[in-house]
Amino acid sequence: MPLDTQPQNQLNNSAEESKATILTIEDDALVRQSFVMFLEDYGFDVIEAVDGEAGLNAFDQSKPDLVLCDIRMPKMSGMEVLQQISQRSPETPVIMISGAGMINDVVESLRLGAFDYIVKPITDFGVLEHAVNQALNKKQLEQENKVFRSELERANRELQSNLETLQEDQDAARRAQLQLLPEPESTFGQFSFMHTVIPSLNVSGDFVDYFEIDEQYLGFYIADVSGHGSASAFVTMMLKSLFNQPLRTYRASGDKTILDPAAVMRYLNQEIITANVGKHVTMFYGVIDTSQNRLDYCVAGQFPRPLIVTEGQRRILQDRGFPLGLFDWVSFESKSLEFLPGQSVVMFSDGVLESIREGEVCPEEALLNIPISKSSTVLGLIDQIGVRSIETLSDDVTIFIVRHNDQ
Repeated sequence: MPLDTQPQNQLNNSAEESKATILTIEDDALVRQSFVMFLEDYGFDVIEAVDGEAGLNAFDQSKPDLVLCDIRMPKMSGMEVLQQISQRSPETPVIMISGAGMINDVVESLRLGAFDYIVKPITDFGVLEHAVNQALNKKQLEQENKVFRSELERANRELQSNLETLQEDQDAARRAQLQLLPEPESTFGQFSFMHTVIPSLNVSGDFVDYFEIDEQYLGFYIADVSGHGSASAFVTMMLKSLFNQPLRTYRASGDKTILDPAAVMRYLNQEIITANVGKHVTMFYGVIDTSQNRLDYCVAGQFPRPLIVTEGQRRILQDRGFPLGLFDWVSFESKSLEFLPGQSVVMFSDGVLESIREGEVCPEEALLNIPISKSSTVLGLIDQIGVRSIETLSDDVTIFIVRHNDQ
C-alpha cells in the first residue's frame, strides 16, 4: 500500500507532549506497518497486535488511549474485540477498520460502541488523521468533564452539609457565612476594597467578594439572592464555591473565563438553573486590569446599579441585564471603562433604598443625593443613610466600595 509519510500539520500537535498510546490490531502485516509508520511519525507510542486475542492481551497490559481494530481477523473477529473492550473500558475510543465497507458492519460497530469506522484501503491518510484527532480530543474532554463532575459533586456535598448547618442552627449559619466573606478592608497595590453586610435576619441573602486573580488582574462582585433567611444564605455560599472553579482553572491551565465577566455570568446562570435552588440572583461582577487602569464588568440585573464616583461627580452605570437563575436563553455582555486614580465604584444592595426613608422604597436616583467622596468609608455611608437608627430592617443592607487610590 502506498504511504505518504510526510507529516500533515493538522495532526495532533500535542502528540509529543501527551505521548498518547495507540493499539493497532490488524492481521495484515503491510497494513499494520503502514499504520505504525504513520502514527510514530507524530510521536505516538504504537503497540501492534496480529489478531484479536493478541490485541486483547495487549490492551489489558498497556491500557492504550485509542484502539484501531480490523473487523475481519482469524481466531477472534474485530466485533468481538470491540465488545470486550467496550465492557472493560467504555471510555477508551475504538476506531474500526474494514475492507468490506458493508453498511451492516458500520451499524453493528456503532451499536457496540465504536467511535468511528474507516474503510480500507486507506488511500488518503487524512481520513485516519481526522479520526485519530477526533477520538483523542473526545477522550480528553471526557476526562476533563469527569474531573469537573467530581469536583462539583464534592462542592455539592460541602454545600449540602452547609445547608444542613443552616437549617439546624441559625447562629452557626451566620458564623459560617461570615467566614466566607472577605476581610472588611483590604488593599492590593493601588486598589482598596471595603464592605459591610448588615442582615435583616440572622443570615443574609447579600454577598460580596473580591480576590486577586494574578499579578495583573483583580476580581470582585456584589450579589443579592432573592428572598431572605437560610435558603438565600445557602445560595450565597454556593456562589463562593462556583467562583472558585474558573479561578482554579485559570491558574492551572490559563483558561480565561474568569477574566471575561459575561462568560462568568453565563456559567453562573447555567449552574444556578441546573442546581434548581428555587432562587434567582442579581449580580455585578468586575475585573480590574491594574496595568491598563481598565474595569471590565457585566451587570446581571443588579439593582441599584453601581455608582462611578470621582471628586465632585457621581453617575449611575447605565447597564441592566437579566438576573441569574431564571432563564437559560438570556445573553450577557461585558462592558469596559477607564478606572483612573481617584475614582471609586460604589455598590449597594436594594435594602439601602428602603433604608434611606424607612418603610419607603426610594428610586435609584436617590443614591446620587448621598454625599460621597473619594475618602468616603462604608461605615460613614451607613451613618449618612441612617441605618443604625432603624430598629428592624426590612431587607439586607450591603455597601461595597472599590477605590483606585491616588498615586
